[in-house]
Amino acid sequence: MRQQTPIMRFFAAVAGIALGASACATAPAPAQMDAAALHAYAAKPWNKAALMNTTVELGRYRGVPVVAEHPCSDVCPQYTVRIIHYRLPPEATCASVGGVEKEVLVPIAITVRSKTFCIPEPLVASGAYYAK
Repeated sequence: MRQQTPIMRFFAAVAGIALGASACATAPAPAQMDAAALHAYAAKPWNKAALMNTTVELGRYRGVPVVAEHPCSDVCPQYTVRIIHYRLPPEATCASVGGVEKEVLVPIAITVRSKTFCIPEPLVASGAYYAK
């Protein structure tokens, strides 16, 4: 059996410390948003090519995660859409977090299908939660 040299023990210890530290590290909590921040994000221009088929975490509204989802299908990036909605925890319902269920058309293969999302209430009246 081969013995470890002092330098090998040193690098093994450093690697162990680095792995332990990275396992304990957590991502920062998403920032709280208010209605004005939701409207500001929805009003911003967005790049279909850069965002197609991604989901962007925007923050939390009323303590619930809000994301912008950018699905696309066969003709990308032209048919990419943006849907701003809650990412509901498993035990929550849309009504329990103050959201509004809305159906939107989502690109699938060479067609679209209707899908229901839980929308933060401030974006409902303006329709800003959905953009083509």
